[in-house]
Amino acid sequence: MDGTKRADINIGARVKVVQKQDQRSGKLTDGVVERILTKSSNHHHGIKVLLEGGIVGRVKEIL
Repeated sequence: MDGTKRADINIGARVKVVQKQDQRSGKLTDGVVERILTKSSNHHHGIKVLLEGGIVGRVKEIL
């Protein structure tokens, strides 16, 4: 599942995100969602989340 719909992402879910500095390379970082930062219900680049450990990124894959 991709991470473009806010309703698909729950706090505590395991996801893969792309961080701002990794957007060009496409390197994904996996982690557990601590907070959902995007307010809108959809975002074409992925919903922005805060992972446990303080990493912020856009969800590319829900595990």
